[in-house]
Amino acid sequence: QVQLAESGGGLVQAGGSLRPSCATSGSIFRLNAMAWYRQAPGKQRELVAVITTSSTTNYADSVKGRFTISRDNAKNTAYLQMNGLKPEDTGVYYCNARGPTGLGFHDSWGQGTQVTVSS
Repeated sequence: QVQLAESGGGLVQAGGSLRPSCATSGSIFRLNAMAWYRQAPGKQRELVAVITTSSTTNYADSVKGRFTISRDNAKNTAYLQMNGLKPEDTGVYYCNARGPTGLGFHDSWGQGTQVTVSS
């Protein structure tokens, strides 16, 4: 069973930084595309950033130039470096992993980590 565990959220003032991480187990990490989503109160979950198995990255327009997604295949962990945080970045950040398993394909989610940016 694939498991994802996020950590590294928290409360920060506007302009500050956070670096959530997503540790995975139960899959071949290097074969997973990894992504971060977020969900603000009363809003739908939205894609923030994605990194492919070849480390190609893509970002939502709202975070381009401020956020950086990365992966460490040796540690089975993905990261989201968030700089220049704004109050509108507040929300629960979820890690997502998609990739092959021995039996087929998985699309797995973590439990989420809260990010709160105060003005």
